[in-house]
Amino acid sequence: MTPFIAELIGTFILILLGGGVVANVLLKDTNGNNGGWIVITTGWALAVFTGVVIAGPYSGAHLNPAVTLAMVITGSLSLNDAGLYVMAQFVGAMAGSMLVWVMYKDHFDKTTDAPAKQAVFCTSPAIRNLPINLISEITGTFVLILAVFFFTDGEIALEETATPVGLGSIGAIPVAFVVWVIGLSLGGTTGYAINPARDLGPRIVHALLPIENKAGFNAGYAWVPFFGPLIGACIACLFYLMLQ
Repeated sequence: MTPFIAELIGTFILILLGGGVVANVLLKDTNGNNGGWIVITTGWALAVFTGVVIAGPYSGAHLNPAVTLAMVITGSLSLNDAGLYVMAQFVGAMAGSMLVWVMYKDHFDKTTDAPAKQAVFCTSPAIRNLPINLISEITGTFVLILAVFFFTDGEIALEETATPVGLGSIGAIPVAFVVWVIGLSLGGTTGYAINPARDLGPRIVHALLPIENKAGFNAGYAWVPFFGPLIGACIACLFYLMLQ
């Protein structure tokens, strides 16, 4: 399996399971309706675990443009390869969110709460305060990327197989725990996108799908979960490099 396909499938599974748990909790008449924040954060953590296990041996399991950017900054990935990774991540995220809609279509049809339906696809702030919202996304991603560096002890490249850099399957468990604690501790402000592809790709899908009574694209906020994680990744890289 090529790194491109691995990133596509890994991100597809990530969004299928992550968006799926949000749909199960928020949409009307599901078996998991009103399951609460702990169910959502746990589901997302396990979604990350599953995606990393699948993609890890073949691509390093970035599944996130912020992780890919961090690898470029540290010199572990070329710009050409990074472009392919990011493309695969966006395609996978969009396809995953599309399948969530297909599976839960009956429940989308019964749900009248437009923000709840949109939340299956993308994030929104609990309190709209763009500077604080941006800081929230920067901080969450900073924690994620910094933890990734320490999990791998700076040795990001998988030299034995010449596989492009990132987390291998061995990193699936610790990174899942980090995503879980970010959601539990820092995610209440914005819904912790911490991944531009995870938010923007499904947000576009939501805008295109024939969903009744749906919320707008919210371009005035959509830039926050896109640029916040990228900024957080840059800061984490600089901080880590300063420690070396």
